[in-house]
Amino acid sequence: MPTHHSLRLERLAIGELASVDLEIAPGKIVCLSGTSGSGKSRLLRAVADLEPHGGETWLGDVAQESLPAHEWRARVMLVPAESHWWADSVGEHLADADAADIEALGFTTEVLDWQVSRLSSGEKQRLALLRAISREPAALLLDEPTANLDDTTTRRVEDWLLTRVRDRGWPVVWVAHDPAQIERVARRHLRIQGHRLEEEGQGAWV
Repeated sequence: MPTHHSLRLERLAIGELASVDLEIAPGKIVCLSGTSGSGKSRLLRAVADLEPHGGETWLGDVAQESLPAHEWRARVMLVPAESHWWADSVGEHLADADAADIEALGFTTEVLDWQVSRLSSGEKQRLALLRAISREPAALLLDEPTANLDDTTTRRVEDWLLTRVRDRGWPVVWVAHDPAQIERVARRHLRIQGHRLEEEGQGAWV
């Protein structure tokens, strides 16, 4: 079994956001919300070492600054709101995907033969999640991972993600807006208010 680690932010600061101190335990989810432009995505990008920032992020006892950026991002994996696809076929991106996960997300293994150009935004969103978890990261940063999905598919993806978060022991930061979703998935709910990160009411324990 792989060792599970917490994800810890120490005085992390980016843009106008005041420094953030936060620890997410293995297998737990913290939801992050805030108005458009408040800095949610930038905060995730700072944790993923994709933007210059103050402070430090730790995965267990490993500091972000101690690793080359590509190694850190392989461990602390960001799934952005708009996924990036660099090859023509889906299968070229999902060489390590498990058939059970493909089916759990509402596809058959035939999706591996599809061209990326034929995918809808919702299909891209689900497959980008699958691509991320098939690389076996140690922590996940999810930027509105169900924004392009209908209610039924959203619940399906939530159930799939929650099972894997528990099984793999990933600490997760999940940007979300829907209060009902936050209540379903989050251990804690933090909201960016002005230039500060503030604790909201306690959600469900995952």
